[in-house]
Amino acid sequence: MPEGDSVYRATARLHHALAGKSILRSDFRVPALSTVDLAGYTVSEVLPRGKHLLMRLQPPATAEPAFNQPPLTLHSHLLMEGRWDLYGPGARFKRPAHTARVVLACDGVTAVGFDIAQVKLVPTAEEAQLVGHLGPDLLGPGWDAQAAAANFRAQPHRGIGEALLDQRLMAGVGNIYRCEVLFLTRLHPLTPVGQVVGLEKVIEMSQRLLDINKDRPRRVTTGLARTREPYWVYGRAGKPCLRCGAKIQLLKIAAEDSGLERDCYFCPSCQPVQV
Repeated sequence: MPEGDSVYRATARLHHALAGKSILRSDFRVPALSTVDLAGYTVSEVLPRGKHLLMRLQPPATAEPAFNQPPLTLHSHLLMEGRWDLYGPGARFKRPAHTARVVLACDGVTAVGFDIAQVKLVPTAEEAQLVGHLGPDLLGPGWDAQAAAANFRAQPHRGIGEALLDQRLMAGVGNIYRCEVLFLTRLHPLTPVGQVVGLEKVIEMSQRLLDINKDRPRRVTTGLARTREPYWVYGRAGKPCLRCGAKIQLLKIAAEDSGLERDCYFCPSCQPVQV
């Protein structure tokens, strides 16, 4: 599943290419939206909300106000495989055409959403139905670290490693950042939130890592952009810790709400179990 910085880069690229352009042709290849026609709508902006991508659309004006349509928001969540690509006039898709879920053709550029599992279209005034449950956005203009900390403290029994992935507490952290933040703050993934000393530091580190990586072509948490090891622990099970040499371990952590397990990497020496 993409991290918040990946969605930030994707929305910035789409906004740069589409903002201010009118849609000439739309093609939705998902059952719920198969009859929707957005021709005539103008893309006003594309912005991220945590791991969600929001494309706001202004309707064409008509002479009769009674027939004017409300502004719409095209919502997509990329999940594991989804992505948006941009194509110039006459360019062939670089991915199998049958995996395209949304095609938006504008003057000089076509945006195509491939393998997007979640696509919804709602009036912009009702966006909260889709993203209102999310906690403070780590890369959003209204980032509120204190509100995020309060959300975590309200659930002291949860393990910090599981809580960091809960987008209702704080939006934007994915599995890579979860592992890296815990290593950098020397926290064992199973430490209950209520026992975390310096919770603000965890939240600050989360925001800092996403922010410094949001414009980078390659995500790096070790601070060395050209290193062969861009991550301290993520994906390095069985390899020596870059800090102390101990073998990195892999832990399966289940989400409290869904029960789904995600891999979590940590150093048993740098991140000891708290007793």
